[in-house]
Amino acid sequence: MPGSDTGTTGATVPAPTPIVSVKPVSLSAPARGADLQVRVSAPALGHELPIIVFSHGFGSSSDGYGPLVDFWASHGFVVIQPTHLDSRTLSLSADDPRTPRIWHFRVEDMKRILDRLDLLEAAVPGLSGRLDKSRIAAAGHSFGGQTAGSLLGLRVLDPEGKKGEDLYDPRIKAGVLLATAGQGGTDLTPFAAERYPFMNPSFADMTAPALVVAGDQDNSPLTVRGPDWLTDPYFLSPGDKSLLTLFGAEHSLGGIPGYEVKETTDENPRHVALIQRLTWAYLRDALDLDDSSWSAARKALRDSTDPVGRIESR
Repeated sequence: MPGSDTGTTGATVPAPTPIVSVKPVSLSAPARGADLQVRVSAPALGHELPIIVFSHGFGSSSDGYGPLVDFWASHGFVVIQPTHLDSRTLSLSADDPRTPRIWHFRVEDMKRILDRLDLLEAAVPGLSGRLDKSRIAAAGHSFGGQTAGSLLGLRVLDPEGKKGEDLYDPRIKAGVLLATAGQGGTDLTPFAAERYPFMNPSFADMTAPALVVAGDQDNSPLTVRGPDWLTDPYFLSPGDKSLLTLFGAEHSLGGIPGYEVKETTDENPRHVALIQRLTWAYLRDALDLDDSSWSAARKALRDSTDPVGRIESR
């Protein structure tokens, strides 16, 4: 791919290529109560393309997160986005019998995508035979971060603190968790504890490699703690992990949910650009596609005279 951009990361990022995006692709899901609607975005060029399965935040849909999806797809990844049952586009009522298990349906959506990659591949013109199904990452924002984390080994605790079902999926080799909730229990506000009892994760078994992204001004109304709550997926999990903390960023992390999204309270193109490039470099390293971009990105941010964030790893 001609051209490159080191941006603010120090990593050489190839020039973008055209992408093809197809929606909706329907996957049959009888037990779900509605077919799963999926969007697939892919580079128009290239072979042995790695895959990112992306879980949206609460209420969003597969139409969201263009700043990330477009960047990843135009730089070599096939991005697959489900529309979960909590999407505003589906208008699921609070008294729907599926609502208490909405978090579990989300994880099942992600697994259904992994089970039906052949069908999704065939739905995109020119994509057949171009996927590398041995290199798959899970990513998610907010509630989607917990969804993606479940595939990495996160376990939801019951009210007595017992670990729930193990939903780890070995097909997922790495993850990116963006503005993802921390531990539950006494760290939740009374409203959150009553309304979202499934927001009670244990990270003790989340051993798969992951990049956690948090804003240091993300004062979530769901916790009695401050922005450090969103760093729990990094500090409370074992294995190879990295944490990107964005200075001044709130829950939208500068605007990753969309190009013009009313929920974005902290619009910051520098934050978005940094997340684009750092997640790209991280996933290329974690999926064994590149052994230089991630280390170069970390060094560039560390050496910057005007950094918009910091990275720590272990």
